[in-house]
Amino acid sequence: MLLRSRAKTDFWRKTFYGYITDNGHLFYVPVSGDFVFQARVNGEYAGLYDQAGLMVRQNAENWVKCGTEFFDSQRHASVVFTRDFSDWSTMPDLSRTAAIWWRAVRKKDSIETLCSLDGKNFTSVRQGYFVPGVEANVRIMCAAPEGPGFEAVFDDLKLAIGTLRQS
Repeated sequence: MLLRSRAKTDFWRKTFYGYITDNGHLFYVPVSGDFVFQARVNGEYAGLYDQAGLMVRQNAENWVKCGTEFFDSQRHASVVFTRDFSDWSTMPDLSRTAAIWWRAVRKKDSIETLCSLDGKNFTSVRQGYFVPGVEANVRIMCAAPEGPGFEAVFDDLKLAIGTLRQS
């Protein structure tokens, strides 16, 4: 699936910058309970903060996004947890150019985000609290907060619901 992000789009709430932006692009399905959602993601990252990946969202105030984000002239693995206020964590991306598999695992009251170069061996990037017992929307997302927009490619989407076993 090819998506083209428009310019001046993002998902962010308050922290550090003082603004709320909730106009990025998403395609989603509602899910209750535990799940594993993953997709292989790549893009023509070039503008500051160009981003593409996965999102798990209860509402505008409670969500998690993970994926590849472009800043300091290179790609980074990026995760944002939001409970009214967004936070942000990053690490060097697994590749400068290759597609990256991203996985979001919801188990009870948490979401774990993981990434992989081969779709088999995943590295945990971050784990955090997510409101238990509520329906959430699992999504692919992209945004271009500062750049003119960019193309992102998503494939190998998989959603497993229920009892979880991680490889």
